[in-house]
Amino acid sequence: MPSRIERFLERHRRIALDTSVVIYAVEANPKYFNLASRIFTWLESEGHAVTSTLTMTEALVRPYRVDDIHAVDKFYSFLLTYPHLEWIEPTLHIADRAAQIRAQHNLRTPDAIQVATAAVSGATALISNDAIFRRIKLLDILLLDEMLQ
Repeated sequence: MPSRIERFLERHRRIALDTSVVIYAVEANPKYFNLASRIFTWLESEGHAVTSTLTMTEALVRPYRVDDIHAVDKFYSFLLTYPHLEWIEPTLHIADRAAQIRAQHNLRTPDAIQVATAAVSGATALISNDAIFRRIKLLDILLLDEMLQ
């Protein structure tokens, strides 16, 4: 029988990934790695995902802060070569949509950019671990913490 996360993924062909999911996968976070791994396994075979280039900015802050160039290289080597993961650069259209989303849902700019990137890129779901995204009805939202319950 498929797990809850697998049932969620089966409902979608194109999802968006928030930064937390990427960090959990690359850093092999003990609490979330199994879930993140299932998502990336799905991407290898049948799924497609998008994420904003902002994800790389957010993911690299800690490695640069602690001067861990090995971790920086690990993020780049994993993420830029991953099959079916599309990196979307912010465009004026995404910026405009993010402003609308931010105004309507009182999100921080990075979160609004993630949602706008997902929406403009044709994703039908967003996977994150930030409950703020529950405010968004535009996408099917999956929070990893809810999968652990």
